[in-house]
Amino acid sequence: MPNIVLFSGSSHHDLSQRVADRLGLELGKVVTKKFSNQETSVEIGESVRGEDVYIIQSGCGEINDNLMELLIMINACKIASSSRVTAVIPCFPYARQDKKDKKGAVERWSRAPISAKLVANMLSVAGADHIITMDLHASQIQGFFDIPVDNLYAEPAVLQWIKENILEWKNCIIVSPDAGGAKRVTSIADRLNVEFALIHKERKRANEVDRMVLVGDVKDRVAILVDDMADTCGTICHAADKLVSAGATKVYAILTHGIFSGPAISRINNAAFEAVVVTNTIPQEEKMKHCPKIQFIDISMILAEAIRRTHNGESVSYLFSHVPL
Repeated sequence: MPNIVLFSGSSHHDLSQRVADRLGLELGKVVTKKFSNQETSVEIGESVRGEDVYIIQSGCGEINDNLMELLIMINACKIASSSRVTAVIPCFPYARQDKKDKKGAVERWSRAPISAKLVANMLSVAGADHIITMDLHASQIQGFFDIPVDNLYAEPAVLQWIKENILEWKNCIIVSPDAGGAKRVTSIADRLNVEFALIHKERKRANEVDRMVLVGDVKDRVAILVDDMADTCGTICHAADKLVSAGATKVYAILTHGIFSGPAISRINNAAFEAVVVTNTIPQEEKMKHCPKIQFIDISMILAEAIRRTHNGESVSYLFSHVPL
């Protein structure tokens, strides 16, 4: 693959190396450091003049520092005369702040920020020509950009994992832990030719669920919860308890982005899950040491194929159902 340079930010070097290995490339030389006042410094260690540059940086860990590092890397490559700069952001930062929150007083609603739009503006101003991301929390975030955005889906990898690891998958039911994920679970249920259910939840406040209502019959079936992300895991753990009390024989959770902050690990350990399966858009090695229920699906092939197709000017939409894992 001539005229292509692949750089890794500091948020998820393991995933970047997996992508580079699948593409048969070496990661580009870049040095990131901080000054004593905590300003971020980036030095690109090789020429990118006329090159097609891809920078892999996930929205995890020290999110604000990693976002700033990505912006500086994009700008450094842009002013170094690269032909195109593509930001590969497996987990898009601030994706949950995609609209004004209409809960609470009208005064509070009118002053709520749309931070995902701000991040989109920052990436564009920094010099990004193209964005590759995965399972956006809200698909309308693509419309926040004036540059091309490819929103990849982990669904092919999820389907393969289900068929290879759940023996009773033909007797399973796909469950969405909230109404917003109905489209996601119906797509997977259709592909598996099984039924789906959903859970309606009411929140008192962010990260705290008040009440859950199950819509669907899970009795004597394997229930598979599917969602795009889990943070403190209050929702999915409450959902697992709800499914068990409704007669589910086993409960699995499959998530694209496993953030797992705060009490998430202890909640998963104490919940009724057979396994909690996440992709590696976010590093999971340390969390897996403290929680044996966590397993991960490698999505580096999907990202690598998206980069290859983008570089060759081919369609990326073909990946949604045909990526070889």
